[in-house]
Amino acid sequence: MVKYIFALALVFLAACSIDPKDYESPPVTVETAAGPVVCQLYTKDLVRWDRAIQRPESMSVETADQICLNEGLREKNGEPVNRRTADVAL
Repeated sequence: MVKYIFALALVFLAACSIDPKDYESPPVTVETAAGPVVCQLYTKDLVRWDRAIQRPESMSVETADQICLNEGLREKNGEPVNRRTADVAL
């Protein structure tokens, strides 16, 4: 019986996906004073994964990622957003 429960638990664990690509939304562009930042947002519950995939050269990675995190939080909270869907070839 214990082997059966262990095997069943293993099957359920294997069925769970922890690959961020499984939760990606289409990239979006956020307009900033320094230029556009292209963000990869994930589901509304996973804003911790939101990150910048393109940014102006004058902007740090940390700043661009924070802009994307803020964008994800705005979307999660249902606040109006100032963005458009990005036309980016990745």
